[in-house]
Amino acid sequence: MTYGDCIMAALGAIQANVLRSVLTALGIIIGVAAVIVMISVGAGAQKQVDDVIKKLGSNLVIVVPGTTTSGGARGARGSRRTLTEDDAIAIQNEVPTVKVSAPTVRGSGQIIFGNQNWSTVIRGVTPDYGQAREWEIADGRWFSNDEVRSAAKVALIGETVSESLFGNDNPVGQIIRIKRVPFTVIGTLVGKGETPMGNDMDDVVFIPLTTAKKRTLGGRRVSGRLVGVVFVKSNSAEVVDDTIRDMTKLLRLRHKLRPGQPNDFFVRNLSSILEARANSSRVMNLLLAAVASISLIVGGIGIMNIMLVSVTERTREIGLRMAVGAKGRDILLQFLIEAVTLSLIGGVIGIVFGLGGSYIIAMIGNSPAIVQPYSIFLAFGFAAAVGVFFGFYPARKAARLDPIEALRYE
Repeated sequence: MTYGDCIMAALGAIQANVLRSVLTALGIIIGVAAVIVMISVGAGAQKQVDDVIKKLGSNLVIVVPGTTTSGGARGARGSRRTLTEDDAIAIQNEVPTVKVSAPTVRGSGQIIFGNQNWSTVIRGVTPDYGQAREWEIADGRWFSNDEVRSAAKVALIGETVSESLFGNDNPVGQIIRIKRVPFTVIGTLVGKGETPMGNDMDDVVFIPLTTAKKRTLGGRRVSGRLVGVVFVKSNSAEVVDDTIRDMTKLLRLRHKLRPGQPNDFFVRNLSSILEARANSSRVMNLLLAAVASISLIVGGIGIMNIMLVSVTERTREIGLRMAVGAKGRDILLQFLIEAVTLSLIGGVIGIVFGLGGSYIIAMIGNSPAIVQPYSIFLAFGFAAAVGVFFGFYPARKAARLDPIEALRYE
């Protein structure tokens, strides 16, 4: 028998028992589909994390003031103002792994342009803030260090604020009023979208740090050199831990904290938090993929079982083939090809269901599910291997039948 004859014989046997063949391949179908879906969901989750890190700023470390304690009750983080502009300058100058350090203050207020108004977040920042957050300019420019020193009345506005106040018009050069103080818009920012918590990062106005303290925000919480948060950008992701360690030592020294005394500030590494969440998601997906692989093995056992039944049912046919000249290897090849063909058909159907399932999950879950080409080849190859592994024993059993005994079989 030629390979073509074996394949045609295998397809004829499968076609003769379509329902049984489909039920036999069901484990392969489910396993292949599940492997593709799980890997796609995992890749989509990783892309989401990468996108969030890109929006927030890579290699970003945030330093937040400490907490206050009153009557034994501790306040929230940032309730105790312990960070200053000098701390931010020291971090940038004395920690070798720091690229930029940007002190900020934050408030909120009404922004007015003509007969339009909008309530938004107001941030007092330095020019280094744009580099720390990797925030690009859509039009115009960032304010300069000279404008910070002189407390200039200039502002950059986020995409949401620009659309709310100016619509499709270019706001650069226009005069807006922030808490009754006139500011010149010198730039607009490229949109960043929402944070993982659902907050709109583009609903913001940036003004020079000194201007925010003296003219708009003011108050005891931002008086003098005090700041609300310091955004620190490391030179690379590999040295973020070194940055945190050296920065913590420096701030403890500057704040005159004794050994054993708790820090009066908090350090948050957003990239690590997000990566930990991604790792948890990946571990869960690996576990689910392992379960899906078990489905493939169960499907393989089903194929072996049905092939053993097929050998029993076709014993006289096997004896007849041997009587007219078929050799043991021809019978082995025929049944092995039949098992592999059944497995591969299940694999093809499983790939179709896997692609469809990935699309449905992405649509219903409102999250990306990125189909990885290697997952298709992996699942398909595993299905073929299952067919060979579990089909070999029934095929060998058929090939070793005695022709005379096989012809006598009823």
